[in-house]
Amino acid sequence: MLKVSIITVCYNSAQTIENTIQSVISQDYSNVEYIIVDGNSTDDTLNIINKYKTRIAKLLSEKDEGIYYAINKGIALSTGDIIAILHADDFYTNEQIISSVVKQFEKECIDTVYGDLQYVDRFDTSKVIRNWKAGEYKRGSFLKGWMPPHPSFFVRNYCYSKFGIFNTLLKSAADYELMLRFLEKNNCTTSYLPQVLVKMRVGGKSNVSLFNRFIANREDKKAWLINDLKPGLFTFILKPLSKLGQFLN
Repeated sequence: MLKVSIITVCYNSAQTIENTIQSVISQDYSNVEYIIVDGNSTDDTLNIINKYKTRIAKLLSEKDEGIYYAINKGIALSTGDIIAILHADDFYTNEQIISSVVKQFEKECIDTVYGDLQYVDRFDTSKVIRNWKAGEYKRGSFLKGWMPPHPSFFVRNYCYSKFGIFNTLLKSAADYELMLRFLEKNNCTTSYLPQVLVKMRVGGKSNVSLFNRFIANREDKKAWLINDLKPGLFTFILKPLSKLGQFLN
């Protein structure tokens, strides 16, 4: 029975962390290792986490240098066959998500699995703001501006051992760089699960403002450069344009 490590990183997330935790511990798949990496929160976050301490395999609370440093700590603590990242503003859409993902891994014998994601209103999570239907990955999809939603991206542990963890030199595009490195550069096999796996409250770091979107776009270019990959002529135009349809769905 494949073991799944789910990593949640948080800092002063008292408003949302309980919803995230509940969506993990309510999963019907039993072999889950839940890891929480907290950035030494000063609000009520740790008190909320401790309410569920019997369901949390590992809790680390200390100052860190940012979200990707924290995720890397979680990966280092993980002992599962499969690793998932679920941020403190995110939650799984139902109790069968992990079991569905594991079935996909077992059926396809692949390195990674990804699905769809919905951005929802921060206070009314039944209100969908963006509907991210990832679609099937094909070799060269990244050249056309494609990427899967990172919170719905599940990875075999050995991929991190073989191809590396998150590049902390990048501030907002380390998830993009990692998926580009795994899928496009190193040909990790993948399978698309066509259902909404995760809901994300609006206000993520890379899309909270136009300025941050500009910074993220510059970092997207770095992601290709550091992997010795050549983007297409319109890759960095197509990437933000591809998101427009998510608002229309």
